[in-house]
Amino acid sequence: MSAMKLQKLCYFAYGYHMAWEDRQLFPERFEAWANGPVVWELYDQHRGRYRLAKSDIQGDAAALDDGERDSVNVVLENFRSYDAHELSAMTHQPGPWLEARKRAGVTDLQRSNEELWDEEIADFFGALVGRED
Repeated sequence: MSAMKLQKLCYFAYGYHMAWEDRQLFPERFEAWANGPVVWELYDQHRGRYRLAKSDIQGDAAALDDGERDSVNVVLENFRSYDAHELSAMTHQPGPWLEARKRAGVTDLQRSNEELWDEEIADFFGALVGRED
């Protein structure tokens, strides 16, 4: 998979997990980069590489609890058929990424490290799954 696709799958897993479990999937923060939400720490692990092998993706799936594992699995099952650019386009719709870009005052291709807010992520994905707050 591409590094960009991994970033977007992580974003969707994080967002849906916030909606379903009302808690973070991981502590790292998403930033509003030009191509969509990006976790700096994940980007840094794969810097300069387009394609990633399974062995390039760090982490311990056994460390996930049942809710975390379910969130990741549901997103992988439902989003794996999309390519990185399709997933990126999905993140560019009105929602947390666009709000962060507006806060930063940047145009489409300008760089930004403005953080996406968990509250906006939870509200956005909660609305997608029909969660009532």
